[in-house]
Amino acid sequence: MKSWIAALFALAATAAAQPVVNIKDYGASGRKTDNARPAIQQAIDACAKAGGGTVYVPPGEYTSGQLHMKSGVRLYVEAGATIFASMSGKEFDSEKTAALIYGEDLHNIAIEGRGTLDGQAVYEWRPNNFTDFYIMPNQRLMEATGKPLLRSFPVGMANNAVYPRLVLLLRSEDIRISGLKFLRSRSWTINPYACKRLTIDGVYIYSSQKEAVWADGIDPDGCQDVRISNSTVETGDDALVFYSADIWGPALPTENVTVTNCRFSSASSAIKFCDGNSNAVRRVAINNVVITNSNRGLAFMVFDGGIVEDVTISDVLIETRRFDWFWWGDGDPIHFNIKRRSEVDGTKRENEPKAGVIRNVSIRNVIAHGTGTSAINGHPDSWLDGIHLDNVHLFVSHDPNAPYENTRDAITLKHARNSSMHDVQIRWDKPEAATWQTGLRAENVQNLLLDSIDIANAPGSHGDTIELKDADGVTLRHSHAATIHVAGRHSRKINLSDTDSVMAWDKPPAGR
Repeated sequence: MKSWIAALFALAATAAAQPVVNIKDYGASGRKTDNARPAIQQAIDACAKAGGGTVYVPPGEYTSGQLHMKSGVRLYVEAGATIFASMSGKEFDSEKTAALIYGEDLHNIAIEGRGTLDGQAVYEWRPNNFTDFYIMPNQRLMEATGKPLLRSFPVGMANNAVYPRLVLLLRSEDIRISGLKFLRSRSWTINPYACKRLTIDGVYIYSSQKEAVWADGIDPDGCQDVRISNSTVETGDDALVFYSADIWGPALPTENVTVTNCRFSSASSAIKFCDGNSNAVRRVAINNVVITNSNRGLAFMVFDGGIVEDVTISDVLIETRRFDWFWWGDGDPIHFNIKRRSEVDGTKRENEPKAGVIRNVSIRNVIAHGTGTSAINGHPDSWLDGIHLDNVHLFVSHDPNAPYENTRDAITLKHARNSSMHDVQIRWDKPEAATWQTGLRAENVQNLLLDSIDIANAPGSHGDTIELKDADGVTLRHSHAATIHVAGRHSRKINLSDTDSVMAWDKPPAGR
């Protein structure tokens, strides 16, 4: 017992010995119109030189350019204190590495407090003047309405303005970011690359959901042992994105990640396994999450040949709707998509990797309300493998205020093997859409188990409840689906048990 008490006293003495450096002692005025960057940087440098400690930002308004964190430093922004990102590009190191708080090759750092970091992003609306192949289907639908193709752009984009992140950390270890508000970032808000043992807890991140293009929330790239908890992220672009890209160095796997007790909201994707994945995103556990007012809920996308594997998502509430035409997403609660880049933009690339891989993903205990199709689609050359939905309740409705409507199916499953849906319920909510047809459309699937499925017919539709095309080895049991239509010359081994369905084959094969 005495040894424990002695250790606690020693720990307390060590903490008390670490310096607390007040930025006002280095000349910070607390007035927004003054440049606080020299004072804050000198405080950080002095704290690091002393062996580490706390840099204290007292209540006030401080405008700063790029700040370089140092190992052993805890930056504490007090309640009532705001650090604004300077609007002058000259206050940042370079266009690529611009960030309000920047660090590389660091260890044992913290960015904490009850205060605010504000990127001061400003946007303007003007006609679209460039081709974006990634939203081309939305653009074509919008053009058909005859409405103008207006979209938001960051102010100064045409003049090569600098768009800093709020936090950019490269190759660093033992990081804690907690308690702060991160507002109006002009680029990604928190972007760690190749970082280990990263904790993000109790933060609030905000950017305009109407305007804030390219202003993601949290973007771990090639990071390991990441913990994100007790946070709220409301952003224009993606709220939480897992990368494995070569933006800052070699593409590294993002792995060993937990996300819990958070709310996400995005005009694009709330939680996204990013298309920019050249290596892997694996071993990710997400639970107790609420997704509200989002264009897309859970997104799994691989466009650069990488792998997504060993993911569990549980206890999730999802609310999606169709946002403006220039955002990725269609009001879809769940989205899986494997492509090659050349298949998106038509540009041939030398040594383009093969289609990526998505496998071993479990999504369970979900209630989702959305306006778009939950498309779970693999690639002809790389089928989804081991995708499982368990206790998922999906409610599809129409948004009369959306610029267009193209939802036909509640769920599609394409190019998938060894997958299952257990205790999945599909309901069509009011207001209704004339485009609705089918509850579940499965095409090019092998070894699919549908157990305890309850699918309602789409109101006013003459489509079937379930459509199967080129389906090999489908078992449907203990389920309710009024009509099942089977097509395709590769369809076989369709087995029904304890299911009140009428099944029709286009051309029943021998030994079906």
